[in-house]
Amino acid sequence: MLETWRWFGPDDPVTLAHVRQAGASGVVSALHHLNQGRAWPAEEVEKRKAEIEAAGLVWSVVESVAVAEDIKTRTGDFRALVEAYKSSIRAVARAGVGVICYNFMAVTDWTRTELNWPLPNGGTALRFDWTDLAAYDLFVLRRPGAEGDHPPARIAAAEARFRSMSEGDIDRLERVLIDWLPAREFVYDRAGFQRMLDIYRDVGTEGMRANLVEFIREVAPVAAEEGARLCIHPDDPAFPIFGLPRVMSTADDARALLDAVPEPANGLTLCSGAFGSNPANDLPAMAREFGPRIHFAHLRNVLIEPDGSFHEADHLDGSTDMLALVAELMREEDRRRAEGREDAVIPMRPDHGHLLVDDIGKRVNPGYSCIGRLKGLAELRGVMRTVRAFREGALS
Repeated sequence: MLETWRWFGPDDPVTLAHVRQAGASGVVSALHHLNQGRAWPAEEVEKRKAEIEAAGLVWSVVESVAVAEDIKTRTGDFRALVEAYKSSIRAVARAGVGVICYNFMAVTDWTRTELNWPLPNGGTALRFDWTDLAAYDLFVLRRPGAEGDHPPARIAAAEARFRSMSEGDIDRLERVLIDWLPAREFVYDRAGFQRMLDIYRDVGTEGMRANLVEFIREVAPVAAEEGARLCIHPDDPAFPIFGLPRVMSTADDARALLDAVPEPANGLTLCSGAFGSNPANDLPAMAREFGPRIHFAHLRNVLIEPDGSFHEADHLDGSTDMLALVAELMREEDRRRAEGREDAVIPMRPDHGHLLVDDIGKRVNPGYSCIGRLKGLAELRGVMRTVRAFREGALS
């Protein structure tokens, strides 16, 4: 597999020099300063490509050309936004970046309730806690109808949690939930967030799914024409929150999109952490079923708790059998080589590393510190080399 690393651009505290030291050869990046629905100019794409290549690396994956909320809801000037999206696909493909990751999550992108949850070893991890989420949903946001989305035991726990929280605690939780994320296009205040929830309540799950299919029917042929591959990132977490529609949380969701738009350029980002947050998902089985359409992989692990809360685990621990998953992805690569596919090598990146050692106390993008991802990449590299050695008969 091609070892890549996410880089947020010149302002990222983890530099391209650090990426080279980590041993990655590919870079996953985007023009985040141009992601408000505007078409990416070819000169800006070439500028980013030149920055990466000057460091001795290759821009392997675009993550992400953001999909505007008006496209997801098919409201406002969505038609012009779709045309701009097509222009961005053309610009990056013509610059030689052939894999384009995107997501179709409503409003929130990836959601956690804690960005620095203490680990027993002294490091910290990202965490999603259902009680905290429900406390905010029910007693701070006071979302209409929220009571119907939470079981009685969670509501009772959430009320107790809320009553124990200071104003500072509430402010911190709200910031993590609705107005912070690396490279997010914009942030919300409480009233604006609720307005967006109201819009998506009217769209509904089936409406959202139909909007996704219509969008991909329009843009996948452009990607195919340009020799590029689109790969949707799953919902994160892969279950409904805040009453929002979820359309890429399960194997059934993936199957529905791939069947609806059978164009090979329409594919998946197999994120083992996002899909893995839903215990119904069997990641090795999904890799087997969807292998020919997996264009990119995020390899990370989460440990799911009895109430459905989870935290980011070590890359080789957690609820997903990472060794089995990597073996399936590498088996898919072998199959592609036998077919003569040009995209035989699947780009992967370590994701959401722990905050460890000298990174503690530094300015970092939560989940994207250097040392935690370095550790994860090293572990995954060991797995990949071991799998390959077994395949080649060097180990028995």
